[in-house]
Amino acid sequence: MKDSIFKSTLRSFFVTIAVFLGLSGGIFILALLILLSSSEENTTKLKIDTKYKPLILPNALGIRKEESKTSPVILQLNISGIIGADSLNTNTFTQQLIESREGDLKDDRVKAILLYINSPGGTVYDADAIYRALKAYKEQYKVPIYAFVDGMCASGGVYVACAADKIFATDSSLVGSVGVLISPFLNFSKIMEKIGINSLTLTAGKNKDALNPLRPWKEGEQDNLQSAVNEYYNNFVTIVTTNRPKMDRKKLIDEYGADVFLAPQAEKYGYVDQIGVSQRDVLLAMLHELQITDQNYQVVTLEKKNWLIDLFSEQGPTNSLGQMKHSIDWGDGLPNEVRGKLLYLYRNDK
Repeated sequence: MKDSIFKSTLRSFFVTIAVFLGLSGGIFILALLILLSSSEENTTKLKIDTKYKPLILPNALGIRKEESKTSPVILQLNISGIIGADSLNTNTFTQQLIESREGDLKDDRVKAILLYINSPGGTVYDADAIYRALKAYKEQYKVPIYAFVDGMCASGGVYVACAADKIFATDSSLVGSVGVLISPFLNFSKIMEKIGINSLTLTAGKNKDALNPLRPWKEGEQDNLQSAVNEYYNNFVTIVTTNRPKMDRKKLIDEYGADVFLAPQAEKYGYVDQIGVSQRDVLLAMLHELQITDQNYQVVTLEKKNWLIDLFSEQGPTNSLGQMKHSIDWGDGLPNEVRGKLLYLYRNDK
């Protein structure tokens, strides 16, 4: 009996060791493959880095069909979610524009861009950079840009949409919120004084610790930041009124403000050109402008090429060493990438 128990225990021990070694070996091989791939990239002197691949979408008839390599393409670019987040920022968007002239889309196949918008806006920098990238693309390649709002087009979304020649929206869409904000500044100095906590901040440079939450604020120390907010607001108003000729500048500032409006009002005020349409209607309008009368065209979007690489990259939730990234959820619904930045963003929790 003792001999049987001993053999059983010994067998279980070796099985456990084998399983452990098997898992460790698998992880080691996976890590080795990633490192070898990285090493191969580093030893290549010249290499074109592509992050996206074309994905065929339904055309105006709802048909997904691969056409010839020379057929015209309408490129759909999605402005979805918060502008400036990891999935939608200057880098990701400009990379898509670059790759829209390469690979299967080379030889001037892209004849028009359709912006599919459902966004509350985002950072000042990213909204402005994406807007300017679209304007430059349109000028360089002589392609029309149409925007289709399906849900919300607020603040930075409006800013980006102003790069379009025409803006369409569904009847239930919300549009507007021309304004600038920055996350609230909190001051804890009175609470700290009450419970007997002192703080010391070492700085160099006048007003370097402006709006420090751990001491009483001095009169006027917010003026510098407020002047930047005002400047960005004036620029926003100019962008809207320059690209939306029906928009009245004085009414935008004095009446419409940073409110959002249902599509019928948005059309009346000049935010959008046409409402009560579907994506199919917008595609048909684009085909008419492009003088494409047959169905030998494709609607294409660009999707991430390899999510597995992102998973093990420094930008992913884990890096190649298996270290987990941690962040604090402040409960405001904003991604960490946009906190503390100047924002063209609509907030419905004000």
